[in-house]
Amino acid sequence: METLINGLHHVTTLAGDTQRNVDYYTDILGLRLVKKTINFDAPDVYHLYYGNETGSPGTILTFFPYGGIPRGRKGAGQLTYTAFSAPTASLSFWMDRLQERNIPYAGPYKRFSETYLRFEDFDGMGIELVFNDEDQRPAWDNGRIPAEYAVRGFHTVTLNEANPDRTVKLLTETMQHTLVGEEEGRFRFKAGNGGPGNYVDVLHSSNEPRALQGAGSVHHVAFSTDTDETQLTIQQHLLDAGYHVTPVQDRNYFHSIYFREPGGILFEVATNPPGFAVDEPVAELGTNLKLPPQYEPRRATLEAELPKIEVK
Repeated sequence: METLINGLHHVTTLAGDTQRNVDYYTDILGLRLVKKTINFDAPDVYHLYYGNETGSPGTILTFFPYGGIPRGRKGAGQLTYTAFSAPTASLSFWMDRLQERNIPYAGPYKRFSETYLRFEDFDGMGIELVFNDEDQRPAWDNGRIPAEYAVRGFHTVTLNEANPDRTVKLLTETMQHTLVGEEEGRFRFKAGNGGPGNYVDVLHSSNEPRALQGAGSVHHVAFSTDTDETQLTIQQHLLDAGYHVTPVQDRNYFHSIYFREPGGILFEVATNPPGFAVDEPVAELGTNLKLPPQYEPRRATLEAELPKIEVK
């Protein structure tokens, strides 16, 4: 069978204050700001991408910082926790680091034989660190966090579903995921060969209130596909299964299609190419405001109106 879905590509979230968002993800978590651009559908708002050194698929967390928007509410019909992968030996380092930065955390806990910590960013976005020795992806040597302790990229995303059966059917019958574990109402699925960055957890959340979107809420989760051709194939499979799928959208750094899964969470399938070095060298990623061609005539206005960003 042709591989259409490789695993996770990126997660996109709503945020409040722009500089506070930059400080949290570059300084506290040690991710790299790999692209500073705008929301293509709302150009007066940044779209900030964080990841590893090159912004590899499966490492990319992105944000639309809308300023003073109210916080969202976690609940059913939402991706509630985005888990990053870190080496087993880094557990004490991260507990100390979070405590030193006055970031409240819960844990360590055990899940599927792995240890994890749980906490939130300044807007209430749910974050986990899963400690394991399975992840062989290189860490970014950022000068803030020793490479042997740094996060490697995503581990898992958790989808809270009031009625998970149809979501499970979508994942297993159309999106090439395989059930690999079940624990206390949590069902783990892998794409491809599995491993960190390729896991999706579906959590049965029938007693939770419906989620409300706001600061700290995940806007959508994107799955990785290799090429434009594999994207069109999965698009047709989704259409055949009865999903309303968008036409292909050019996001400059990847091509995207979008649809709602049965529980209401917005899914995206994004191509791996062309990547973030398409419009600036790897050494300069995230240092300049990059605009799609249609907004270049408005560059001076946008640069004057968008908040100034400093990566410390």
